[in-house]
Amino acid sequence: MAALSSWGRFRNSGLLLIRLGLGIMFIVHGYPKLIGGPAYWEGVGQAMRHIGIHFLPVVWGLLAAIVETAGGVCLIIGFFFRPAAILLAFTMLMATLHHLKSGDGLMTASHAIEMGIVFLGLAFVGPGKYSVDKR
Repeated sequence: MAALSSWGRFRNSGLLLIRLGLGIMFIVHGYPKLIGGPAYWEGVGQAMRHIGIHFLPVVWGLLAAIVETAGGVCLIIGFFFRPAAILLAFTMLMATLHHLKSGDGLMTASHAIEMGIVFLGLAFVGPGKYSVDKR
């Protein structure tokens, strides 16, 4: 018997802990972007140029801010969980590309890479039973 194998019965509690922690942090991270205004959104939206999208950077930046903030709320309550996780993973992909193509290096991009991997994993696993979605 492996050490701590009995903790498996707390799988849903663990998912809830992850959802709460990440949700709160992404609200804290996304809300300043959301209230930052058009000049800030344009800067954030410029990341889309790394995949060949050069139009409407203000809109893309606003969408990223909404995804981070509302996605954090969706993580916490477990509502539209999988779509929110996929959108957050895409946002982290764009953040990763922005950091790497801007010459910031892997150490700066690592946070976005790690969060993207977590969000993809959560999209497969689901929110657990302590959620609005309950699947």
